[in-house]
Amino acid sequence: MNQANEYKTFIYTALPCEAKPLVAHFKLKKDTTVEPFAVYLNRNICLTVTGPGKSAMSAGIAYTQALFASVEHPVMLNVGIAGHKDHDLGMLFLIDKIIDLDSGRNHYPSLVCHPPCATDSLQTASIPQVQYDQPHLYDMEASAFYETAARFSCGELIQCLKVISDNRQTPAENIEAKQVSALIAAHVPAIEALLAEMAALAKLITPPEPRQFKQLVQQYHFTASERVQLKNLLCRWDVLTDHREPAFDESGLKRGKDVLRWLDQQISQIDFCL
Repeated sequence: MNQANEYKTFIYTALPCEAKPLVAHFKLKKDTTVEPFAVYLNRNICLTVTGPGKSAMSAGIAYTQALFASVEHPVMLNVGIAGHKDHDLGMLFLIDKIIDLDSGRNHYPSLVCHPPCATDSLQTASIPQVQYDQPHLYDMEASAFYETAARFSCGELIQCLKVISDNRQTPAENIEAKQVSALIAAHVPAIEALLAEMAALAKLITPPEPRQFKQLVQQYHFTASERVQLKNLLCRWDVLTDHREPAFDESGLKRGKDVLRWLDQQISQIDFCL
């Protein structure tokens, strides 16, 4: 696992066959040091195969973010298959509403990018929906993806793309892994276009890295959340001191928490006027 890389884009799929064409297109390599989930990486992209179902998706996201989160606003995308009563097989949809059938909660992804395809609502359930009697798409992970991802990024950077794999004429029991991979592969250009727009948005809303941030991160151990705190504190210091660099008393600083505490104490002693 190369901690020097900054993984800015996180893709989550439930099934290996959903991930296969993305792994090939983005030239991702499997991280053999990670055991609970299959994780594939290049310099900026981290793809995790979580396994099917809401619990597996939530666990996969939390585990991956704990290991690889390194930026303040990561792009987070769920790519997978879904059923619908009459949409044609292979159609691609960007999800604009997620309904959790078990809890009754609704989620509304912010579609601030230009959709690369049609949009539609989706219903997530713990068991396969085989009646095909609702107007929504069906899947088993999207609500858990959105709820969990929202803990790690902002809503504009959390999106779901679903490809229709089954309908009333071709029910879910007929789905085969090779077919799923082919359905996803056909939409790789649209997936790549959406990721590019989301990455541009993430860059736009992420403040520039403060001076001394990289040096401190290399010198002391900070968790992902502590890195965000460090960036915020350094930005505040920069504004309040008119860009003067903090003179750290390194004698009492052993770890990242000590640095954060020292910065917070120094900032609280600065006199400033509004």
